[in-house]
Amino acid sequence: MSIHSAIQEIINSVEEGESEKCEDLVKRALLNGVGPIKIIDEGLSKGIKIVGEKFGNGELFLPDLMLAAEAMRSAMKILNPELEKMKIEKKKAGKVMLGTVYGDIHDIGKSIVATMLEINGYEIIDLGNNVKAMTFIEKIKLLKPQILGLSAMLSTTMREQKNVADEIVKAGLRSRVKIIVGGAPVSEQWAQDIGADGYGADAEMAVRIVEKLINE
Repeated sequence: MSIHSAIQEIINSVEEGESEKCEDLVKRALLNGVGPIKIIDEGLSKGIKIVGEKFGNGELFLPDLMLAAEAMRSAMKILNPELEKMKIEKKKAGKVMLGTVYGDIHDIGKSIVATMLEINGYEIIDLGNNVKAMTFIEKIKLLKPQILGLSAMLSTTMREQKNVADEIVKAGLRSRVKIIVGGAPVSEQWAQDIGADGYGADAEMAVRIVEKLINE
């Protein structure tokens, strides 16, 4: 099987919410020399993004979304040890705070971004999911991250990214933290519209954006 075919089967297994099949496909891909980052960015992340888009426009329903998320979670159990092997101990490159916004309980994509950033030497503060705007503000004051990453899986909750950004401005903290946004319904245009500093379409892109903003 070609690498392209292997990746496409992983995408399909996430779309179909088939956890066991997804695990098996990921194991086979690793054995065939496909790197874990490629599997995540081109397989799992793409699959969950497709599911999120279909959920947003009414083609799929909440149980479908939950099954897809579970398939991705199962696959990550296989990939996390491989990612751990890639970690290189070095001076922390910067401090990044991440959270899924209020009203949204999805955290798979955010967790992948957290793992990738940690591999690249960043100190990660993961606030989890369903995080209220005031919690972000309190933690920014207390922990002083250089970057805040806001995740939203649904088109209905991505508006909360704007609310958080607006509340940070009101609190007088905007000059102290750079804001990046991500999630299935989010786009570069949306990031610009809400005054964010960057947009990460996938984990690899998020790492590049964080590096760029830290260096600035």
